[in-house]
Amino acid sequence: QALLQIPMGILSDKIGRKPVILGGLVLFAIGSVVAAMSTSIYGVVAGRAIQGMGAIAAAVLALAADLTRDEQRTKVMAIIGMCIGGSFAVALLVGPVVAQHLGLSGLFGLTGVLAIVGMIIMQLLVPNPVHHAPAGDTLAQTGKLLQMLKDPQLFRLDAGIFLLHLVLTAVFVALPLDLVDAGLVKEKHWMLYFPAFVGSFMLMVPMIIIGVKRQNTKQMFQIALVIMVLALSLMASLPHSLVALSIAVIAFFTGFNYLEASLPSLISKFCPVGAKGSAMGVYSTSQFLGAFCGGLFGGGAYQLLGSTGVFMVAVVLMLIWIGLTFGMRNPKLLKSYTLEAAVQGREQAQQMAAKLSQLDGVAEAIVVLEEKVAYLKVNDQFDLTAARAVLGSAN
Repeated sequence: QALLQIPMGILSDKIGRKPVILGGLVLFAIGSVVAAMSTSIYGVVAGRAIQGMGAIAAAVLALAADLTRDEQRTKVMAIIGMCIGGSFAVALLVGPVVAQHLGLSGLFGLTGVLAIVGMIIMQLLVPNPVHHAPAGDTLAQTGKLLQMLKDPQLFRLDAGIFLLHLVLTAVFVALPLDLVDAGLVKEKHWMLYFPAFVGSFMLMVPMIIIGVKRQNTKQMFQIALVIMVLALSLMASLPHSLVALSIAVIAFFTGFNYLEASLPSLISKFCPVGAKGSAMGVYSTSQFLGAFCGGLFGGGAYQLLGSTGVFMVAVVLMLIWIGLTFGMRNPKLLKSYTLEAAVQGREQAQQMAAKLSQLDGVAEAIVVLEEKVAYLKVNDQFDLTAARAVLGSAN
């Protein structure tokens, strides 16, 4: 997933979004069959590796951008992000129940069936795009990747999502085993996870509202990290208390859900205008790489240090992240627009960008001749009609 995310997105720009998405789902289905039929851990690992080769997140986001107007694109991306988070929550609830009744082979068989359902939905219900959204909005551009890594604000967020998914994966190597030791059999773990997710969501929403209304996103971000540190500390100190672990799980997911929901939005706010695709490419790669390292770290640390050691090292990693946030700025409340530009030459593109920059409410503006689009970051004073007038008859 980590290695192929950006290449698969770029490939979708060359051969089409749907072929890449369908091909990725085919790979995922094949991996599911391999894992389901395996009689050893090595076969399961091979199946999971094949599943991971179906790295279609970037292509899916690009297809969503192709099928939406610019004014609605941010909302669509947010809905997709919510669905990804929701699928994780549902998986935690459903997984143990399915495994109880169908076994591990049945669980992998179900993922294969879901991949086929995804292919049917993609083929029959998703329209074929008639154009590509501008590359700056959707896809990672290799020439800009190093620029994204050098940006101190973006680096903090990329490091953050890496650490967040590392800790998440590592915790769920150790936590289920502690819950069993505390008296909650694995088939009933959903009875803890379900109310924990509901409770954490209810606690997370006020944090988001406060952060937006008071424009103190940085402070709420740090509070979420402190909540996670406290949750991990409680897991480490009382690993055999079901009550303590239940409280810790609710607190952990309150912080996790807030950070998971906030990070993509912060990436789009801090990234340079016209470079959202590249910024999200580095972000997605960091996310999957974090999950990969979390599996390695969680298994190794549990073997050497036990569950308490896993949780304590996770606390240290969260404290490192808190340290990184001290240089973080509160983001400006800006919207992003991508508009077609009737531009014929480089000099005209520069003139258009200069005129756009002088309009009320425009914080950043760039006109890309090759894509014939203008990328804008604007505040509430922005007048879309005035911008379209500058960009010419294309709009």
